[in-house]
Amino acid sequence: MTLALPAGIERPRPARLTAGLVLLALLAAAVWALVDLKINFATLADSAGNAIAFGKRMFPLDFPAIPELLALCGQTLAIMVCATVLSVLLSIPLALLAALNTTPNRATRGAARAVIVLARAAPDVVLAIVAFRVFGLGGLTGVLAMGLHSVGMVGKLYADAIEHIDPGPRAAIRATGAGKWQELTAGVLAQVLPSFVATALHRLDINLRVSVVLGFVGVDGIGYAIANAFERLDYHRGMALALVVLCLCVLIELISGTIRRALLGTARRTGTPRAIPGLARQPWTFARVRRAGYAVLTLAVILISVPGAGISLAQLGNGFGKLFGVLGEFLPPATAGMAGQLLGALLVTVQIALAGTLLGLVLAIPIGALAARTVAPTPRTARVFRAILVLVRGIPELVLAIVFVVVTGLGPVAGTLALGIGSVGLLGKLVADSLEELDEGPARAVRATGASRWQVFWAATVPCAIPALIAHVLYQLDVNIRSATLLGIVGAGGIGFYLLSAAQVLQFGVVTTIVLVMLAVVLAVEALAVWLRRVLS
Repeated sequence: MTLALPAGIERPRPARLTAGLVLLALLAAAVWALVDLKINFATLADSAGNAIAFGKRMFPLDFPAIPELLALCGQTLAIMVCATVLSVLLSIPLALLAALNTTPNRATRGAARAVIVLARAAPDVVLAIVAFRVFGLGGLTGVLAMGLHSVGMVGKLYADAIEHIDPGPRAAIRATGAGKWQELTAGVLAQVLPSFVATALHRLDINLRVSVVLGFVGVDGIGYAIANAFERLDYHRGMALALVVLCLCVLIELISGTIRRALLGTARRTGTPRAIPGLARQPWTFARVRRAGYAVLTLAVILISVPGAGISLAQLGNGFGKLFGVLGEFLPPATAGMAGQLLGALLVTVQIALAGTLLGLVLAIPIGALAARTVAPTPRTARVFRAILVLVRGIPELVLAIVFVVVTGLGPVAGTLALGIGSVGLLGKLVADSLEELDEGPARAVRATGASRWQVFWAATVPCAIPALIAHVLYQLDVNIRSATLLGIVGAGGIGFYLLSAAQVLQFGVVTTIVLVMLAVVLAVEALAVWLRRVLS
């Protein structure tokens, strides 16, 4: 006998029920990871003495001389600018080939999407190791490693932006008899230009933090100086340089955020598809002058960054001659008799990512809610918590991992705590942005009944925000699996330790094996996230 549901209540679809069970399984796995890794108050309490001792060993901070500090900052900024430019130049044609509305051929689209996915899945540290073998020490290694890895994110977002353009302007340009190139530039690229610039600026923020990680594998700049300081156990100098990186991250984020808001705000007000094709006939308004100023400034920064990064055409040419020989060193994949150890370390890496994501979520929800202007009790509260998120997001996770390794000792506890705090910055920002973008209708309706602020939050805001929150958590888990791999480089547990050790003893076949197993995990998590978002949307 089939039971009838009350009127107005739909029977849940089997796919939604399955998705709910999968989410519960992920939550259970994250809780299990916290318990199995011994992440608890007792562990933190036992480490309190080490934290106090580390604080004494860290102060007073020892900053380099001003000329040396400016040189380190200048070289780091130049490398990350060149890497970001390289990723943009590679991503634009890849995105056009990967987008459904610009490339009808399914095989071509699939190949372009595969390249983007592979770039995103390949750890930037591994790309740096390969580039180091080919081109040697120097800024060129960092530019290529960061640039190629950035294609994974930049290319995907560019392709998504192209697929969501308004087809009207493109059809109108085609109707005038314009050629393919004119249709592409005026009808497609003109519409996505603000989004492209915003994505590039966002990647610039990320690459500054990545440069610290690459410093541990020999890439020049402030990250290399931090690595040398911590290797000498010189915490006075290492933490001083980490503070400089934090200030640079906050500064770059504030500048890029201002530019992004200006560009996207102008696009919304004026309508980019209509304004850009006729740019030559537009009056020189303040908005147009500002855009032109940004373009000139960007070009000047790029021209200065190329020599500042130490890019040499001769080094580039000589390196390409050795490329295929170096790639041959990484084949075939091998385990060096450590298959069991590698699988165990892989499990620990996944545990660190799950536990770190759960910790980050628990902290990010209240902080992100208070950072949302539509939820915070006062505008000042929202600004304060936004500033907290910016500061947390500016701290490189590798630096956090080093601090926790000193405080809690070598192992996955340090990696989990580092990822947990690091997740707060990104996840809290995504939570705040999602809450601010929600339709205010349900909240106004509940508020009209005389409900309190908390009742409105739990009865109207939270239910509407749950789908976006699930998507953000899955994205953070994806990011944390990649990050957990890298934290092992400094002894924070997981498979990253074996990755760096294999590279140091020239067992490049083992490096390839580790990359392949991590690629399989990353692709599985990404496929699961795509399926869950599709079912729950």
